[in-house]
Amino acid sequence: MKVKDVMHKGVDWVSPNTPVTELAKLMRGHDIGCIPVGEDDRLVGMVTDRDIVCKGLASNNFDAGLATARDVMTEGIHCCREDDDLAKAVHHMEKLQLRRLPVINKSKRMVGIISLGDVSHSASGDLLSECVKSVSAHH
Repeated sequence: MKVKDVMHKGVDWVSPNTPVTELAKLMRGHDIGCIPVGEDDRLVGMVTDRDIVCKGLASNNFDAGLATARDVMTEGIHCCREDDDLAKAVHHMEKLQLRRLPVINKSKRMVGIISLGDVSHSASGDLLSECVKSVSAHH
């Protein structure tokens, strides 16, 4: 099975200058836990709901009215390709302890995201079990 068979398709990204309040509203409105961040036509980071809480709300002197995606995002992007075998992507998620991975095509354009939830619907029990154990381990 290929990544493209199980991923969420048609994912958008936001600018690093997007207000955190807008990110939170997007997450709530789309019922998602992360949003990729792009600049100059390339992915530069990811903001998760946990990033907003831990890097934002829980930090000293955080002003939610002024904060942007750049202030709370995790820089750097790990991704997989849409034509990768699902097992390869899952092992990549395990190794990096990631719950979600952006998916790119041959032209290096983001075409979706694969999440543990997506994997849970399609992967074998053993593959899923190992992935959940690794990803959920305390970092």
